[in-house]
Amino acid sequence: MQEKIYTLEEALSLGARANLANHERYVNPALAKMMSLLAFDRPFARAEGMYVWDQEGNRYLDFLGGYGSLNLGHNPPAVAAALEAVGEMPNLLQASLNPLAGALAYNLAQITPGDLRQTFFCNSGAEAVEGALKTARIATGKTKIIYCDGAFHGKSMGALSVTGRKKYQHGFTPLVPGCESVPYGDLAALEEKLAAGDVAAFIVEPIQGEGGIICPPAGYLKGARELCTKYGALLIADEIQTGFGRTGTMFACEAEGVAPDIMCLAKSLGGGLMPIGAFITTAAVWNKAYGSMEKCTLHTSTFGGNSRACAAGLAVIDTILKEKLCQNAATLGSYFLEQLRALQERYPIIQEVRGRGLFIGLEFKQPEGGLVNRITGGLVNKFAQEYSGALVAGELRNRHRIITAYTLNNPNVIRLEPPLIVTKEQIDEVLAALQDIFERNKSIFSLALASSKTVVGSFLR
Repeated sequence: MQEKIYTLEEALSLGARANLANHERYVNPALAKMMSLLAFDRPFARAEGMYVWDQEGNRYLDFLGGYGSLNLGHNPPAVAAALEAVGEMPNLLQASLNPLAGALAYNLAQITPGDLRQTFFCNSGAEAVEGALKTARIATGKTKIIYCDGAFHGKSMGALSVTGRKKYQHGFTPLVPGCESVPYGDLAALEEKLAAGDVAAFIVEPIQGEGGIICPPAGYLKGARELCTKYGALLIADEIQTGFGRTGTMFACEAEGVAPDIMCLAKSLGGGLMPIGAFITTAAVWNKAYGSMEKCTLHTSTFGGNSRACAAGLAVIDTILKEKLCQNAATLGSYFLEQLRALQERYPIIQEVRGRGLFIGLEFKQPEGGLVNRITGGLVNKFAQEYSGALVAGELRNRHRIITAYTLNNPNVIRLEPPLIVTKEQIDEVLAALQDIFERNKSIFSLALASSKTVVGSFLR
């Protein structure tokens, strides 16, 4: 017998308990349980700019920024206005050439480095990576793809095949053949792979996001560009998380003057209101891949380049340029990093501070054995290895109402990735909260004890 069907109004009024129950029964039970244990199950009712409000009216400062999707903050007025302006246009009409898609592709060609020109629109970062990998193979006639240890490019099959953490690959093998990894930042290892001349492309993040906000050695991207050119491989820059001003330049690869052959984009291109992804490539690569009527439909997307998504993208680029958000990210990012490193000197629990612009990671030291760890059969250390970042994020959220999260490939790291509209005063608020947490908790073990809703906290209590 069919159960009750929610109306939109009823769904909007669901309380925390009913919402959790729906996720436990109908979405992802284990994830819902984990989010509940970490106290990350609270529903939110309203969002604007840097802030979100829960159903009780409590205000939270968002320093997660949708994993880099909210460069303009929550519900940016310019993007909302753009969506309203195209409200009567056909959103999907394949028997036409959408003028908004053409205009957005033109704008992307103006702001991306080098000779990047042709854009393919899709719906997400993983789809952008899939398209880039396919394009590299058909354009070069080669099949091998090189990627980096610790990389994260998505969880669809092709993107997963070039994602450098076994945890996400295990259980889905065999993956796409011909994908091989090298250590991030190691040009000698990269050249060894490229030297055979059988590589279609090297895909790389200018700064590894889910790997723990890892910056490569100076000159690495430039060296990779030179090696790819030397051995006839395409360079794919994954700027899905680092793009559109996040690191203080419009795109992170510009810091070394590097122009890739293909660039993957997504996340903040939609302004937090529309899903949109894209890859942009040079005319030479595009023409080799799809430059004839016979091949021009080999890679397509039903929703790619729809009117609302492209309107959002146009408004995002216009806003970033007008409000000089790249410069804001560079200036405030430098200040934030400087103050975090000052905290690191005072509190040994912080192992390292990394990042560029407003793309920052804090890595925490792990507990070194101890009596309680032995009593719990190693549970404390095991938990800390997977959830130390979550413990700090939980304290920030539950005690200080500041939203952050850990990085997927290195859970010891919390990411500080606020919208680019952030102010110095809001950064100071986060710094004060971190200082309070570290004053009260000198180690990850004490944090686990303090976090009564976590598995370890409950177990030890």
